[in-house]
This record gives sequence, C-alpha cells and structure tokens, in this order.
Amino acid sequence: MSEKKKFTMEYEIKSSPRILYSFLSESNGLTQWFADDVTVRDQVYTFTWDDEQQNAKLLMLKENKLVKFRWVDDDPQYYFEMEILQDELTNDVALGITDFATEDTIDERKLIWDNQIEYLISVLGA
Repeated sequence: MSEKKKFTMEYEIKSSPRILYSFLSESNGLTQWFADDVTVRDQVYTFTWDDEQQNAKLLMLKENKLVKFRWVDDDPQYYFEMEILQDELTNDVALGITDFATEDTIDERKLIWDNQIEYLISVLGA
C-alpha cells in the first residue's frame, strides 16, 4: 500500500459554529451534504454512496469545534478531521479539513472535498 500524505484545506463558511457542527457530527446533517445516507451505531458511522457502504470510527468529538474519523478499513495512523475555526476578532467561521491520500490521488481527493464543501455551503444557505 502506498504511503499516504497528510493534507489540509480551509473553507470560509458563513454559519454559526453550533449550526455547522450539527452538519458535521449528526447523521441527518451529514446525509444532507456528505453522503447519500449515514447511520451511527456504537461510535461507528456507516456512510453510503450509490449503494456502496464505508464505515468510519468516530475518534474525537469536541462540541462546536471538531469531528475526527478513521475509516475502519484503513491504516490506524490515517484519519479525516473537520474542524470549526473561528477568528477571535472578526468571529468569521472557517471549516478546516485534514485528510490523507496517496501522492497520485491527492488532487482528486482535494477536488472531492471542494465539491462536498461547496454543496455543504449551499445546504447551509451560507
């Protein structure tokens, strides 16, 4: 298996951290923008896209701040994280994404995130 590289991205989101957090942590929120269907059982989120399922273990949850997952079938050192960043002076809200991909798939993975976050912003009406 090829070595994966960590990458981060940041998106400005015009939303309150509380509302954004519900779209990152709750199955019904994630279903609106991240996957076709999302179910949760014992800290394991099952994401469904076009009848294909992928399971992710919830690693960390910080209310109105952070959600961190690891794909169950992936190496334990790899994860993906969605962090709500709020500027202390302006109160501007951004969504930071941390993910891992192999060198040859990193651009494709970034494009997927770009599209997903664009969809999230439209769902939020932000």
